[in-house]
This record gives sequence, C-alpha cells and structure tokens, in this order.
Amino acid sequence: MNREKSPERWANDLSILLTQVLGEARFPVDVERLAIEYSHQVFPASPITRVRSRSFRGFEGALIPKPDRSGEWGIGYADSLVSKGRVNFTIAHEFGHYLLHREKYPNGLQCRPEDMIKWDSEYNMVEAEANRFAAGLLMPLDDFRAQIPEKQNADLHVLSTCAERYEVSLTAAILRWLSYTRKRAILVVSRDGFIKWARSSEPAFKSGAFIKVAGLSPREIPAGSPVARNPDVVGIVDPESLDRGTWLNEPVMEHSLISDRFDLSISLLTLEGTVPVSRVEDEHIEDAVDFLGRRTGW
Repeated sequence: MNREKSPERWANDLSILLTQVLGEARFPVDVERLAIEYSHQVFPASPITRVRSRSFRGFEGALIPKPDRSGEWGIGYADSLVSKGRVNFTIAHEFGHYLLHREKYPNGLQCRPEDMIKWDSEYNMVEAEANRFAAGLLMPLDDFRAQIPEKQNADLHVLSTCAERYEVSLTAAILRWLSYTRKRAILVVSRDGFIKWARSSEPAFKSGAFIKVAGLSPREIPAGSPVARNPDVVGIVDPESLDRGTWLNEPVMEHSLISDRFDLSISLLTLEGTVPVSRVEDEHIEDAVDFLGRRTGW
C-alpha cells in the first residue's frame, strides 16, 4: 500500500478516478459513499464501514477504529453540525486521516473545530494534511481556478456559487480561493463585534496586509465596518470602499455577510494594487485559533 503519497497526490488521484467514472459533471463529491466504497476496494482488510453523526462534545469529527480490533474503521461527525457543507468537509477531513495517518494513529483521531481551518503545517502537520486533502478532494484546484481565475477578483456572491457547486461551507470556499489567488485579500470572521480569526492570501501576507489575533486581547471590529454599522442586517451586505485606517494602513473594499443564526459575520477585505513587501514577523501564522465556535453553519 502506498502510504507515502502526499495529501495533494491522494486528492488528485481520487479526482481523476471520479472524473473517469462520473464525467465532468461530478460535483459535488459524495464523500461518504466514496470513503466507504474506495476503502473497501483498495484496503479490504481495514475498510471504512460506517459514517454517521455522533453526539460529540468539544470536537467536530473523529476517525474511530472498531473496538473489536477487526480492522474496520468508522468516521463520525458532530450531530450539532447543521450545514451540509460543514458535514462534507468534516467527513473528507477524516477520510484524509484514514488514508494518511491511520497506521501512525491506530487508536484513531479526534478533531476540534479549529483543526478544520488550519491548512498550514506550522499549526499541526497531521491536521493540516487532512485539510489539504479535503480541500483538494472536494474543490480540485483546476476546477476552482476555472470558476475563479487566479488573477480575477472574487466577491461573496461568486464564492457562494462555488460553495454551492462543491457543497462546502462558504468559509471553506473562501479559504480555497485565498490559497491560490494572486489578489491581495483577507478573510476576517467575527462574533458579537469581536474578531475571532483572520487569514490573508499569500500576496496580501507578503505585502504586510494581515490582521493578527492570536495571543492578543480581544479585538473589536472597526466601527467603520459595515458589520459594525448594520447590526440588524442579515445576509450579504453590498460591498463598501473603506478609507485607510479603518482596517489597515491602506484603503480596502469590504464584502460582508452577517448570519441570522449565530451572531457571526464574514468580512472579505480586498485590496488594490501591490505594495512593497514588508518585514513580516516569523511568529505570524494566519490566525484561526478560535474558529467559529462549534455552532456556525458556514
């Protein structure tokens, strides 16, 4: 068995297989069926035999070996997840653990909410690999680039369309776009008026455009943000151009979405042009420490 393949190689091989079997109109991926059928065919001595919701508390997903030591595995996801997109990504994340990590972790793995959005290895190599696999399987980069070319701007309407195409959360779709775009952009997630976490595209990060949250006192969203000025609005807010000093030391265009269920908001900040690359502190790793809690539907 080839367990040395990278997360990206695993995802690409499965994407090729799905295209061969189902054709180009193969989205969204039925990841539950894929995990069960593929594992039975390729790893018959240790297949995934069950994927179901469970009453987890404190974590969102788990890869679980069958207690009778038969070699069988199960995937569980928290029954508190109300979004099909969140469920799909969680299952894909645990399927990634199965393919990549089950021999190293024979007792299984339990994954917290923050594990699902950290795609950089400096957070946790194992969780980052599972996320990269899930993103590559559900949102293949070649297909995503066909929807939004790397030099093209994106707004929440376009990204919502991508989220629907792949049946993932809007947050996952935005993170996927940020992973390859050549535009400078920052995703900010807030709750009750305070920033929970933020992540920059590489061009934004390298230009010094990022918002640090981890390890700092709670930081309020700027008073000039549409999120702060429209507390009673629900849904996507028309984009607004904000002056230098509102979010960053340069003007930004803010695309906002306010949830009607969880008091959570998404702000996608897009920046024009390029600026000289700043000296960025090595300690900065895109902040996703306090993910949306366990209760967001995004």
